[in-house]
Amino acid sequence: MALTPEQLDQIEYQKASQAMNNKMEAIRIARDVIMENDRNKPVGERGIVATDITAFAQTLEQYVNQ
Repeated sequence: MALTPEQLDQIEYQKASQAMNNKMEAIRIARDVIMENDRNKPVGERGIVATDITAFAQTLEQYVNQ
């Protein structure tokens, strides 16, 4: 039995939703790891920028999607 167009749309929506959830989880993990690592630095050397988090999140996402 073939799937209806509505069922196919629902499957695509679920895939897109799961991909977004995975990306958001990678960002949360990256933020937590970078913040924890930053806490271990001397006060004068601390500093986190958004690009640190997004670059690490992209690395995590690529690793998971291999």
